[in-house]
Amino acid sequence: MSTSKAIGKQSAETDRWEAVRDLPPSAKLVAKVLDYEDTLTQSQIAEETLLPARTVRYALTRLEEEDVVSSRFSFADARKRIYRLTV
Repeated sequence: MSTSKAIGKQSAETDRWEAVRDLPPSAKLVAKVLDYEDTLTQSQIAEETLLPARTVRYALTRLEEEDVVSSRFSFADARKRIYRLTV
């Protein structure tokens, strides 16, 4: 890969995470887990990150405010929401 392509790829990756940069560490961790796992419920995120459910809920709220995460109801269990990274 040429240097200009590598710099362009790095710059695109930096721009992708711009909305997350000033958020709390817990929100950054939740965003990164969703980046790897595609879609998860709140309890699955808490299990993956080892964060308390309340902290995960706060992180997801902050991420949704920044339009970094979207959510929908689970088809398997309508009481749960499925979260997906949108950046």
